[in-house]
Amino acid sequence: MENDGGVDDIKIPLLETEEEECVRDRTVLFQISDIKCASCVNSVESAVRNINGVKSIMVSPLDGRAAIKYVPKFITAKKIKETIEDSGFRVDNVQEQNISVCRVRIKGMTCTSCSESIENALQMVDGVKTAIVGLALEEAKVHFDSNLTDADKIIKAIEGGGYGADLISSGNDVNKVNLKVEGVDSAKDIDVIMSCIELAVGVNHVEMDLTEHTVTVGYDPDFTGPRTLIHCIQAASCGPKIYHASLYSPPGQIGRDKVNEIRTYRNQFLFSCLFSVPVFVFAMVLPMFPSCGNWLKYKIHNMLTLGLLLRWVLSTPVQFIIGKRFYIGSYHALRRRSANMDVLVALGTNAAYFYSIYVLIKALTSDTFQGQDFFETSSMLISFILLGKYLEIMAKGKTSDALAKLTKLVPDKAYLIEIDTNGNIITETEIDTQLIQKNDIIKIVPGAKIPVDGIVIKGQSYANESMITGEARPVDKSPGDKVISGTINENGCLHVKATHVGSDTALSQIVQLVEAAQLAKAPVQKLADNISRVFVPIVVVAALITWLGWYIPGKAGFYPKHLRPKAVDPFELALQFAISVLVVACPCALGLATPTAVMVASGMGASLGVLIKGGDALEKAHKVKVVVFDKTGTLTVGKPVVVNAVLFSQFSMEELCDMTVSVEASSEHPIAKAVVAHAKKLRRKLGSCTEDVPDVKDFEVHVGAGVCGKVGERTVLVGNKRLMHAFNVPICSEVERYISENEIQARTCVLVSIDGKIAGAFSVSDPVKPEAKRVISFLHSMGISSIIVTGDNFATAIAIANEVGIDEIFAETNPLGKADKVKELQMKGMTVAMVGDGINDSPALVAADVGMAIGAGTDIAIEAADIVLVKSSLEDVVTAIDLSRKSMSRIRLNYIWALGYNILGMPIAAGVLYPFTGIRLPPWLAGACMAASSLSVVSSSLLLQFYKKPLHID
Repeated sequence: MENDGGVDDIKIPLLETEEEECVRDRTVLFQISDIKCASCVNSVESAVRNINGVKSIMVSPLDGRAAIKYVPKFITAKKIKETIEDSGFRVDNVQEQNISVCRVRIKGMTCTSCSESIENALQMVDGVKTAIVGLALEEAKVHFDSNLTDADKIIKAIEGGGYGADLISSGNDVNKVNLKVEGVDSAKDIDVIMSCIELAVGVNHVEMDLTEHTVTVGYDPDFTGPRTLIHCIQAASCGPKIYHASLYSPPGQIGRDKVNEIRTYRNQFLFSCLFSVPVFVFAMVLPMFPSCGNWLKYKIHNMLTLGLLLRWVLSTPVQFIIGKRFYIGSYHALRRRSANMDVLVALGTNAAYFYSIYVLIKALTSDTFQGQDFFETSSMLISFILLGKYLEIMAKGKTSDALAKLTKLVPDKAYLIEIDTNGNIITETEIDTQLIQKNDIIKIVPGAKIPVDGIVIKGQSYANESMITGEARPVDKSPGDKVISGTINENGCLHVKATHVGSDTALSQIVQLVEAAQLAKAPVQKLADNISRVFVPIVVVAALITWLGWYIPGKAGFYPKHLRPKAVDPFELALQFAISVLVVACPCALGLATPTAVMVASGMGASLGVLIKGGDALEKAHKVKVVVFDKTGTLTVGKPVVVNAVLFSQFSMEELCDMTVSVEASSEHPIAKAVVAHAKKLRRKLGSCTEDVPDVKDFEVHVGAGVCGKVGERTVLVGNKRLMHAFNVPICSEVERYISENEIQARTCVLVSIDGKIAGAFSVSDPVKPEAKRVISFLHSMGISSIIVTGDNFATAIAIANEVGIDEIFAETNPLGKADKVKELQMKGMTVAMVGDGINDSPALVAADVGMAIGAGTDIAIEAADIVLVKSSLEDVVTAIDLSRKSMSRIRLNYIWALGYNILGMPIAAGVLYPFTGIRLPPWLAGACMAASSLSVVSSSLLLQFYKKPLHID
């Protein structure tokens, strides 16, 4: 169902993120003495539940432990403790569990093995509740108890594993501002500044950087804001000592780190080429041209040639200076008792390099020794791997392009105005968007981007919301309408009152939600995780078997000598094949197959107005075979209107309207609001001079049936037939006929009973959404069946179903009945998606495999859903399922490529084809293939950026 377009529903953010929920709710653990029985437990629970701000309490009758979840904004742990003690129980100790959230940027991860080892290291930190590490996103999201640990310890745990780590944000960063403070010269100045900010209303935490003279303030936007904090600092000036504060934007660490990483790989690749290209030319190219390469054969001492010496000199910096990263990575991996790509590269290059050192020493000390060195193998191998990593990072950066575009939608500047009581502008100031506070009035000129979420208080215009909702058609905006940050004001000047600023805006929440979705692992990722645990050991064993398989038969003379290249003995040939097997195997491609596709798909979904809350939802949606639709607000517009009103007794129309308005005014149901609005309109037409109506007493809501109450001495019932039957109100044939006639036309009849008699009725119509029929038809073409589950009557449900083309209907169902129906379908082996918009749909949204919430629906429905359809259009149900199918197809293709590459590449590298075709994979070429495999998987995922909606309804 859809809320009335009033102002109350803008007080809650569109999408409340997990971080915000963690910050708002806390859990405190008490040890209560004198708990002897269930009666004691009830006494404690009853006393605490009555406190404003307590959300839940659980007390153990066995050991007296109590866990209480509360909102710190309304109540403190100390007050809860005092309440329990006032009830006659003693609280021995208190342990408050503050669940905080932090996000950390991680450097140095190469494959799934790395992300798993970091997760394991974080889980071992005392106080960490959950830790999720995203390989493609290169981030970790950690939930922890702030009483036991903090972000610094979490970062140390990551760094202890050999990875770089930088804090992106912590739980109290939900709303924060960075300020540059001038006039601070001494410790006393610092104390003055810190004190004045900490004492300000709404400030959560304060941190000051003494070297930069900057202060970071976390605050509650309901009570304060950046401009207030700046004024607070300036007001602390005393006498000649004057303080100035201004907005400070710290350089973007994440973007800078990414640029530095790309630059580092590029520079290392170019530096390695400076040495490895000459080595390759000396070893492979010049010997083919005797006239140019004879000088390389010049003997310096014994069998040591100039060419061998040059290859050693040039390859050594590549092996130990440029290749140092692989040694470090291998050391940390082996220290963690795991293995990753660095281990394979280090093994392969070391085998080639140190065997070549052996050849060099033998040549130096012997006048008859002849052997083949592999200096070009180790240096070219490192160069190709660095090239592959450079290209891979460049490609991975493009996987979050859609999300990056969303973050850039908010303008840098805005016009802050002050108005008088008549709405005329008194002052107008251009300010930084970050300085806007709640309840500020902002002037939006034609063509400008809207900087915050708000409500229009003056002006008329159209807003282009396509960048948020995907809807190309401009939306009419007039006083009372909501506007979204990042959208564009088309043609008129608007005055907007800011209702949500900073991280509370819909755009910020969309970005946070998509970032969380990109970090969450899809179940299909478990395949890569399981393979990665054994991948490197298997490859090492395969390389050893390859070496033995070529060396022993070669020594024993089991294969003809012409198979061996000239001047290559069996040991060297076997070593080349073994090195090729080590470096051709690529665990990175497997690790990137799923997260890169999820990143691109979730970003594309957000740009199309489909918010997918994680890899789990993205994966499940492609299996959907049944879509269950709520009726009101989902298949219908959700704005019911009364089409006629009739009398069935001696009561006048004015009396009927008075009684109806008195009782229905206390109901929040959309139909009730429509009936109240129509009844008030009728009263005015009948000549009523006052808006006042009699008060109602003993008001009761009967879920799924209606409401009742006493108006004066009269008992009034307003609702459907079920309510009348429940109160034994007789329904005559005339009323039955009226109900039947309207239900056939998909209208809902609201009956009004006064003192046990049907006094009249209102016929309410809620038109079907224009796209509903085409969406249902398109779902059928996709092999997906549709069902209506509604609390409305059967006749109305059948009429709606016939209009849109749905065959199966379940009507007169309460909220729990909807959830039961979903579970019943799941018991038949079906994957079920539920599409709804109201509080009454929440149980079914949670029960369904995939819950889809209409964006214009209630916050509870949005919180319960797995996918949010921002623009409230049913065509996005098709988009969500189709995007899921395309994404899973892409993930499967990525796995086929990554696994197929390893399954085919390793036997070829091991020399399976060599005896029959003479084709073998030199180690340096095997390294190039390994680098290409990761790049190909990322590039494959990037193709999802070209996704187009299968159904577009104008």
